[in-house]
Amino acid sequence: MTTFQLEIQLTAVVVAVACALPGVFLVLRRMALMSDAISHSILLGIVLAFFAVEDLTSPLLVIAATLTGVLTVVLVELVNRTGLVREDAAIGIVFPALFSIGVILISKFAGNVHLDTDAVLRGELALVPFERFTMFGVDLGPRAFCLMAGILLINAVLIGVFYKELKIATFDVALAASLGFSPWLIHYGLMTLVSITAVGAFDAVGSILVVALMVAPPAAAYLLTDRLSVMMILSAVIGAVSAVAGYWIAHFLDASIAGCMAGTAGLSFGIAFLIAPNRGIVAIARRRSRQKWEFAQRMLAIHLLNHENTPIAFQESCCDTLHEHVHWDKGFIEKLVNRMEENELATVRNRQLILTDRGRKLASEAMLS
Repeated sequence: MTTFQLEIQLTAVVVAVACALPGVFLVLRRMALMSDAISHSILLGIVLAFFAVEDLTSPLLVIAATLTGVLTVVLVELVNRTGLVREDAAIGIVFPALFSIGVILISKFAGNVHLDTDAVLRGELALVPFERFTMFGVDLGPRAFCLMAGILLINAVLIGVFYKELKIATFDVALAASLGFSPWLIHYGLMTLVSITAVGAFDAVGSILVVALMVAPPAAAYLLTDRLSVMMILSAVIGAVSAVAGYWIAHFLDASIAGCMAGTAGLSFGIAFLIAPNRGIVAIARRRSRQKWEFAQRMLAIHLLNHENTPIAFQESCCDTLHEHVHWDKGFIEKLVNRMEENELATVRNRQLILTDRGRKLASEAMLS
């Protein structure tokens, strides 16, 4: 592995982890769309700041972009509070408007300046190693890596310091307010953190990958665990693995690095969506199947118990005609009888299905519940 490749991967990993940490709270708050809005609308802030200072390296661009991200959140909140549209519709109104204004301004007044809207969307990680950050004549590495490492540190410190407040405000706003916390302040503080992260990652990886890394790994982690601390760790790990795996997929396919990383992040969510222990599609299907058979066993046990020791017990418990009395499919009844025998709920004697003591207990408890 060359130094060039290592620097690209390290930068991508730092970006992924930095995006994943605040992304967890966006997913839990059901505000994943907000990351898309912020990552696109900050283009307008960059353009306006450039027109003011005419210097692409000016820190004012970062400040203006961050403020535009916060402005996006404020505008979305204002539109949403009117009650005329839902939050997702408000986001769909605000960020395309701000982003399109930025694109129009670039195409109209900055056609000869390196503010490429295509690069803004997709980013170009392959160019990361060529922009170096030096201090006192010492090369400290790619500028994007150093910037995102600093943002990652800020995210980790702020989330660690305000972890309790973020946790309470995320899961119970009313409780947070009653405890003396300001949900409004926590909300906008988190959105500012998201804006800073999006701005830092914007130049290196583009808005599409920012959204992918801020949503897909946290969403995958959300499916895998219920503990917030574990969720944050899993989110960071999934994001880092997606970044490295995406790089090598792009390397072998000679494809877009950012695109492959975003695709890998999406794939990681898809895998979790399928096989997550409690919330995955497979687990849900198994649970529903188990619940169906458990319900059927209870109902059949109740049927047998109700007709036990009655003149019609023979007809009502005969395996050959049982499906006619309970009005279920004959093939389903045969499988159900086998399951009841396996679970020692009933036995078959001379084609009669007879409850065991365990089966009688199950039927009695079901009728009482």
